[in-house]
Amino acid sequence: MFQPRIPVNPLPTSLVTPLVQPAVTADIAPHHTVDAGACHHYAPAPAPVPAPSSALRLTPAGLAVVVAGGAGAVLVVGTVLVSMLLAVAVSTVSVAVCAVVLRSLLNGQRRQR
Repeated sequence: MFQPRIPVNPLPTSLVTPLVQPAVTADIAPHHTVDAGACHHYAPAPAPVPAPSSALRLTPAGLAVVVAGGAGAVLVVGTVLVSMLLAVAVSTVSVAVCAVVLRSLLNGQRRQR
């Protein structure tokens, strides 16, 4: 019962590997010389603790806190995303202004020569 079982693996050559049967050399069952009840360092097993119910029960106040927390999180995330979008827009406009200024400077140098 406690001996390992190795599964049969078919090889690409369609040969099948047989199960390996380990040779039993000795009895591995433990031998107790002292009665376990007489031993002083064995503690009795603890009583089983009932599993808590997996259902989530919210009071109306708890539900209001969860809804308010969710709405607050949505507002914070929205504010951060809008500010990032605004930063990208400002950067784009400033790069465009720099490109127009450089273009006009380069065109002015070509006309003066």
